[in-house]
Amino acid sequence: MFKPLTAMMTSLTLVGTLLAAPAFAADKSILLQSTTSTANSGLYDYILPIFTDKTGIRVNVVAVGTGQAIKNAQNGDGDVLLVHAKSAEEKFVAEGYGVARFDVMYNDFIIVGPPSDPAGIAGSSDAVAAMKKIAASNSLFASRGDNSGTHKKEKSLWKAASVDTTAVSGNWYRETGSGMGATLNAAVGMGAYALTDRGTWISFKNKGDYKIVVEGDDNLFNQYGVILVNPSKHSHVKKAEGQAFIDWVLGDEGQSAIASYKLNGQQLFFPNAKH
Repeated sequence: MFKPLTAMMTSLTLVGTLLAAPAFAADKSILLQSTTSTANSGLYDYILPIFTDKTGIRVNVVAVGTGQAIKNAQNGDGDVLLVHAKSAEEKFVAEGYGVARFDVMYNDFIIVGPPSDPAGIAGSSDAVAAMKKIAASNSLFASRGDNSGTHKKEKSLWKAASVDTTAVSGNWYRETGSGMGATLNAAVGMGAYALTDRGTWISFKNKGDYKIVVEGDDNLFNQYGVILVNPSKHSHVKKAEGQAFIDWVLGDEGQSAIASYKLNGQQLFFPNAKH
């Protein structure tokens, strides 16, 4: 009586194992902590299917501000980090949360504003001087206020312009606490200036009569980096799959995919991984 039951249980276990194996294989994936700018621009929708087709590894993206993405990765909520605040990224690695940081791609920041241009900064290529004029004229400025890479850049520009935005917060200086797309919507809605990455601006569909007013300043360079979350800090990190993604995005195929992503004939990101 017991032998057939044992045999049946063994058979069921074997069938269960065979059924589970493909499901497990199909679930090969990584979690990428990244920025709203790369997600909002449509870049991931373009390049990630290419990577998945090649490797079978799915990439699930958590798109938040750079500061939050780094915090999430520090907590072990992710396998790979791809953000744009180099000093914060280097600190992340130095403190043992990441294995190594690599340049991936770049674009630039721009200041956009209404056609009335109340601060008189249109056509400028000096971002710090433009920020001084915005403050001096009490012109509305919409800030992300979310510790993102864009917000970090904005704060560095205000500091260079000797403007204390905490003293005027809620006056002409308005903090949205939101991502880039939502902040641009707020800026357009209230007639305010805003700092944005060019990739998000190109893909932004609610520009209205807004235009780029400041661009071309070396201070507006926007570098992105990629880091494997340290598996010795968080043992559940998918090291092999995460490294496969990093190798791909830094390699010829990934770099070519980044370069070929365009909207309205405009290239949004420029690959610059060092080989």
